[in-house]
Amino acid sequence: MSMARPGRRGMGPLAVALEFVLVVGVVAAGITLRPGRADEFYTASMRGAEAVPAAEPAVRGASTGSYTWDCGRNERGHRNTANIVVTPGRPGPAHHVHDYIGNLGVQDDSTVDSLVGKPTTCTNGDASTYYWPVLRTGGADEGGHGGPALVPTAVTMTYLGNPRGRVLPMPRLLRAAVGDAYAHTNGGRNARVWWSCSDTPDRRTSKYPLCGDGAAVVRIFEFPSCWDGRRLDSPDHRQQVVFPARGGGCPVGTFAVPRLRITMTYAVPPGVRYRIDAFDGQRNDPATDHGFLVNLMPQKVMNRVVACLNEGRSCENGGSS
Repeated sequence: MSMARPGRRGMGPLAVALEFVLVVGVVAAGITLRPGRADEFYTASMRGAEAVPAAEPAVRGASTGSYTWDCGRNERGHRNTANIVVTPGRPGPAHHVHDYIGNLGVQDDSTVDSLVGKPTTCTNGDASTYYWPVLRTGGADEGGHGGPALVPTAVTMTYLGNPRGRVLPMPRLLRAAVGDAYAHTNGGRNARVWWSCSDTPDRRTSKYPLCGDGAAVVRIFEFPSCWDGRRLDSPDHRQQVVFPARGGGCPVGTFAVPRLRITMTYAVPPGVRYRIDAFDGQRNDPATDHGFLVNLMPQKVMNRVVACLNEGRSCENGGSS
């Protein structure tokens, strides 16, 4: 393989030696760098990544419990280009595909209302839909849309409480969104991206981690949990449910509802590149990762969630400890 390229002529012996060491190290790590492309979106080590912040201390009588349930990991391959919250009733671009768990009724022409009464993958009868862009390895084209979609090895669904008080039930058909599909080109104000490796649970990064041997890639969504008490949706799909203020409490005029955390793990071979399906022009930037929920949890199950959280119990599919 020829190493010659413009700008290399006239390099001194020391510079050539340093370049050789860099190339050997990169090849040994199984990483192929492509300067000027998407390599700034990856990190090969979690050692210098941000520490996961400590949980906010809870006040007396606050909602400190948790509720975990199983909706599968999309083993059935329920995927399409629909976004029933943002563009209901019509398919999206062919290169932007979503993974769905929960409600099995989501098709390219679905609306929120059309999901009512459809079957679900959730073992507790939760008929809500939860969706996000698929994760792919490699990519057959410049945009990175051509690689195979990865099925998570695990998906953990957890509802958490609020450290400043009790939570209220989430209303039926409430929509909530985390992240921003256009964060790469609009300044990233709404970006909420967290990645890690299974062997560094105390560290997180906004880049794609290239995890070591035996470690899984971890993808985390933390949804907003302060509802305005009135709307099920809003023009930007964000105003009706917002994130807690500093300290964990809800902003004035909003009410705490169960806080959803979705954690996914993926078996990505060491050094292999992967990326989310992003819109054209967003360069598969991990800052554009995003997820949605539409609540169709039966009221009886939602009441059980709220009771677990407010009573400080740890519950799993309705059981508790």
